[in-house]
Amino acid sequence: MDLGARESSAADDYESLMSTTDAELLKSAWRNEKVAPEILKFNADLVQRSRQQIQLMEEMVDEFNKNGVDPLTVSLYQMDLDRTMFLLRSYLRTRLQKIEKYVFHIQKTLELWNRLSKQEQKFARSFRATAGRLCHLQKQEIFRSLPADDGGEEPVNIEADDLYALPYKSIKLLVETGQIDLV
Repeated sequence: MDLGARESSAADDYESLMSTTDAELLKSAWRNEKVAPEILKFNADLVQRSRQQIQLMEEMVDEFNKNGVDPLTVSLYQMDLDRTMFLLRSYLRTRLQKIEKYVFHIQKTLELWNRLSKQEQKFARSFRATAGRLCHLQKQEIFRSLPADDGGEEPVNIEADDLYALPYKSIKLLVETGQIDLV
């Protein structure tokens, strides 16, 4: 088989694979997961297909590089590969961040627990066990290096358009009256 036929065959395989619009479905799943206030159902089929597409695209880019295909063509395929990898990683990372943030609630709620993949459930169990051990540390272990005077009583002059990190309780009234905007 000559180089042109192999390149055409690989391009045809790629085009037919992308026509399934899994990239768009992954983008939608990522966007929904990022914006939803709760963890959504894990889309195992889409993740599996996306991993297969990534593997196919990696093989194709390697083959193109070995066979001396036009560098511009290779870079376009590489860009698409990078985009798909970003979407998949970001989707999975967003889910893990939600699991870390709401692990206690998720484990108590069967409906939410069933939305996780087996790997995510394993991660949640491990994370909760670690967080549970942290909560049971002795007082002297946690506050070993805390200074005697933490400066908690110093007044702060708040200027317009400046950013401050403050306990919410200390500015709650200002937020409620509209004098301060949270960012």
